Amino acid sequence: MRMFCLKLGFALVATALVAGSTSAGAQGADKVIAKVNGYNITTKEVALASDDLRPQLEKVPANFRFAFIVEYLIERHLLAQEAVKAKTIDTEEYTRRLKYYQAKALRDAYFTDHLATSVTEEAVKAAYAKEASKVTTENRARARHILVNSEEDANKVMARLEKGEKFEEVAKQVSLDGSRDYGGDLGFFTAAEMVPAFSKAVFALNKGEVSKPVKTDFGWHIIRLEDIQAGGAQPYDQVKDPIRLVLLRKAVQDKVLELRGLGKIEILDEDLKRLQEQAEKKRKALQASGQVAPLDSGGTAVPQSTGGKSNKGDAQ
Repeated sequence: MRMFCLKLGFALVATALVAGSTSAGAQGADKVIAKVNGYNITTKEVALASDDLRPQLEKVPANFRFAFIVEYLIERHLLAQEAVKAKTIDTEEYTRRLKYYQAKALRDAYFTDHLATSVTEEAVKAAYAKEASKVTTENRARARHILVNSEEDANKVMARLEKGEKFEEVAKQVSLDGSRDYGGDLGFFTAAEMVPAFSKAVFALNKGEVSKPVKTDFGWHIIRLEDIQAGGAQPYDQVKDPIRLVLLRKAVQDKVLELRGLGKIEILDEDLKRLQEQAEKKRKALQASGQVAPLDSGGTAVPQSTGGKSNKGDAQ
């Protein structure tokens, strides 16, 4: 089964999330909330730290995150103050790290001040309108299926389901396609996106109903209809944030491409040169096959009203 997964690329826009949330939190008054040997820890510093700690914060209960960040800053400043006493500021290690973090701070600040501000509400709305006009108005079905090789195997599956076994569990155990990892979930799809026999069976079902075995060129399917949704793009308020991230990503990519064209970049390590050449060839091959977007692609996908995974199997 061929799997389709709709994903947004966040590699270059990670800074956007960081800088954006920090900027929003920094617009209010900068209040002192704690002191470490006279040093003031403020709300703006907490906002910056929350971005650095984002992966760790995801594992901390929401009501403890603020205290977690403040404690992190207290420990950081205690050690930093001790480092000053130990004259660490005069060491080569400190200088090396300072250069690294200074470049990061400059990049993040430049993003906040110059790139993030270029993606306006009007630009997001325009991108939404453009892509929403392309979204099909056909009804979409969300279904699960179990794919097996023969009618005999399909009848065995039906017998298990009739005895009360959960559809999802049976799919994980016996289905032959990649959707088995998701309990047979194929996500939302239109009739045209699946082979005729499969679509005919799906759209004839009522919600929650399980089909009789259906034969296609891929094998035998037992299908359960999960939901039916009217076609069209999701409401603007539900997708404006993902669209903004895509536009931010493009803004970063465009600027980097511009700077690469103007700058002088030298790769001195021969092994690194070979690796980069190989990676570029692979990227171009994938791009040509339609599996990845060009680096400077401005394409913006408007997610459709899907409540499940964006997967489709070989029923397509």
